[in-house]
Amino acid sequence: MKNILEYFLFIMLAGIVRLLGLKVSRRLSILIAFIFYYIIPIRKQVTLKNLHKAFPEYSESEIKKIAFGSYKSFSITLVEIMFIPFMTREQIENAIYCEDAELVKEYYERNNGLILLSGHFGNWEYIALSVSTKINVPFHVVVKSQRNPYVDAYLNRGRTRWINKIVPLGASIRKIYAELKAKNIVAMVADQRGPADGMRVNFFGQQSTIYPGPAQLAIKTKAPILYGLTIRQPDYSYTARISAISMENLPGDEEKKIQEVSQRHMALLESVIRKHPEQWLWMHNIWKY
Repeated sequence: MKNILEYFLFIMLAGIVRLLGLKVSRRLSILIAFIFYYIIPIRKQVTLKNLHKAFPEYSESEIKKIAFGSYKSFSITLVEIMFIPFMTREQIENAIYCEDAELVKEYYERNNGLILLSGHFGNWEYIALSVSTKINVPFHVVVKSQRNPYVDAYLNRGRTRWINKIVPLGASIRKIYAELKAKNIVAMVADQRGPADGMRVNFFGQQSTIYPGPAQLAIKTKAPILYGLTIRQPDYSYTARISAISMENLPGDEEKKIQEVSQRHMALLESVIRKHPEQWLWMHNIWKY
């Protein structure tokens, strides 16, 4: 019953977004941010704690400004995700400006499989949808299932509306490995907290647990890694930057090799977050351990 009620509210909000249109909904999304930051604060203390750790040199007012900005950014992303099922292919192609789209195609055509990583930054759903339609090559997107199966199905319908395919995160690693061996593009976000006893890298000066899967897959299959992030502009448009993660000069030890590759892609993410800190999802308790 709880899932049905949540889905009903979700669909109602999606209907309002569709009725108002994306342009108006983006502007009104500040109301969602205000509710969940001030009135019904969800993960607010986690957000503030994370920001204090990441930016110890910032004043309290600066921290709070970034925190609310993060809630606002997520609210914008939420209404954009709700609107995806109502977009045309042309609209999703033009959702981001990405001069590096051809770089993805170039790496794909090397016929060695490709790992495209991203983070919970800007609108992480847009990059897989927009770039894949631009180059007309499907991405096999690894996604974590939502607790609510009805909301999960809604999101996956949007993710697969055009040419992309879904690989559930709970699926065997063999499934992802098989997609890479079949020379496909596997896309995933790679900034979640790993298990307490997992591998650690430096992230904002903190020893942070990560999932080593992307690095392990790249090393095992020889598939290159590209890292892409969407950066929201003041007019709500997006630019995407996609860069290759260097696989050169790695340690000889297998575990250290995986750790170094993981460190490299997390360092790239950090460098972009530092420029636009309000666009990352600070609500995630990345430094729980």
